[in-house]
Amino acid sequence: MKREIIRIDEDKCTGCGLCIPGCPEGALQIIDGKARLISDLFCDGLGACIGHCPEDAILVEEREAEPYDERQVMENVVTQGANTIKAHLEHLKDHGQDEFLAIARDYLREKGIEDPTATAATPAPSPGQGIPHGGGCPGARAFTFEEPVAKAADDAAEVPSHLTHWPVQMHLISPRAPQYHNADVLLAADCVAFSMGEFPRKLLKDKALAIACPKLDQGQEVYLEKLVSLIDDAKIKSLTVAIMEVPCCGGLYLVAEEAARRAKRDITVERLTVSVRGDVY
Repeated sequence: MKREIIRIDEDKCTGCGLCIPGCPEGALQIIDGKARLISDLFCDGLGACIGHCPEDAILVEEREAEPYDERQVMENVVTQGANTIKAHLEHLKDHGQDEFLAIARDYLREKGIEDPTATAATPAPSPGQGIPHGGGCPGARAFTFEEPVAKAADDAAEVPSHLTHWPVQMHLISPRAPQYHNADVLLAADCVAFSMGEFPRKLLKDKALAIACPKLDQGQEVYLEKLVSLIDDAKIKSLTVAIMEVPCCGGLYLVAEEAARRAKRDITVERLTVSVRGDVY
């Protein structure tokens, strides 16, 4: 059948992976250094991934393609956890895909899986619940908490800084700066330090820091080049990537993984995921 579906311009694609979190359906993967559409069945043609591509390498075109299969998509989505299920359902809802949304919810009921968007219909959330946001991105939804995790008694204790250098933003750092040479490097999403009260002691201590936002930063192709240089030129000993639990944050880890693949030196990239309440898993 002829329908709208994405096409990837391989000449423009750098394999940065920033499009991946924008496709909860699982239609995209980084293979051989390029973003690939792995199955017509998974691509709904709505183009949610386009806004995440800094190279304009993805477009929507009309061509002969296998029909989109919501049930097959759900089989893939549910294996990725509640956040991905929620992102997918909200994606369908935001684009007015009521028929596919009904199929997805039927699938969840059949499998006995809780619908993570079920509470979204509540008109007035109580304190501590998520407050509906105008956008469809789970990472942009507003929340209030019953009370801070830290108790008042903790406020009296001064927490020393473990930051050893400046600058730290990825656009500003130089991979050849001495603080990165032969160092253990922590690449942290911007929000991590604000979510974790123990960030300086638990994550930053004894590490050289770099920070970035995989959703809002512009020109992220530079990040890939700098990470490769940190591995090959600065000869860093290790790379730890700390990201938030929201789906859009995963792009930072994908960029780090791609840098490790492109680098001449072998290095292991460790991933730490932080919840909005500061738990690390």
